[in-house]
Amino acid sequence: MTTDEILVGYDGSADATVALDWALDEAGRSGRPVRLAYVFEWLTVAGWIGPGVAPGIWPDETARRQVEDLVRKAAADAAAERPGLTVQGEVFDGPPALVLQERSAEAGMLVLGSRGHGGFGGLLAGSTTVSVSAHAHCPVVVIRDGQVPTSGPVVVGVDGSETSLRALSFAIERAAQRDVPLRVLRVWEAPGERWVPPGFDPEETTVRERAAAEADLAQWRAAFPDVPVEVQVSPGNPAALLVEASRQAQLVVVGTRGRGGLRGMLLGSVSQQLIHHAHCPVAVVRER
Repeated sequence: MTTDEILVGYDGSADATVALDWALDEAGRSGRPVRLAYVFEWLTVAGWIGPGVAPGIWPDETARRQVEDLVRKAAADAAAERPGLTVQGEVFDGPPALVLQERSAEAGMLVLGSRGHGGFGGLLAGSTTVSVSAHAHCPVVVIRDGQVPTSGPVVVGVDGSETSLRALSFAIERAAQRDVPLRVLRVWEAPGERWVPPGFDPEETTVRERAAAEADLAQWRAAFPDVPVEVQVSPGNPAALLVEASRQAQLVVVGTRGRGGLRGMLLGSVSQQLIHHAHCPVAVVRER
């Protein structure tokens, strides 16, 4: 595995197949190799669940071979459908979240579907996706409920923090690859109803925040002059505004932790709200 690889959490489910298709499209634009990763967890509290074995029965080597055949066939079919791409499959043993976190250290991107079976059962609604997004060593893309819009801009939430600037870099590169606009959303937190700072002027705050956003964008506008960029500066709740913006987007991108309105983005409400409610794939970009 190389740090350029796109790693896909794959278990043969419909959502995993959608995640694989998204990863193959990304690879087609970037030229990166793709690796399917099936995490083979031998036993869970409810018993092992996977292809070829009834729940509650300890699997034998036949089940392992069935899993390997499943992954091998999926990789071969993907390679045949996308000539020119390098696609491989591999089966790993262990707890899915921990294994994916460890393997992400050697990948350039990790792509996950929202729900699956076997080692990825309840992937989105449970703790696996949140845990992997929090601890992965590369950007994590979550495909929400099989929803992969093919039109619309790339949306990114920024607040001037280092992590949001990494998200901005990731987002504008994807917009350039897709030949679509980039929509930059900078949210500032309005004072509470009970107390307003003396001299507070919302229009002045919006002007100041827009100037900060434009300063962050300057080098990227120069590097990607052909990418149309729209900057939206708004008071409000970052999670709600990003979820709403995702309705017209094909990808929404956030950093792991921010400041101001995006503080606690990963482990707080913003990333979780996006993972659960966005209307398009969500990319969580973190420092390697």
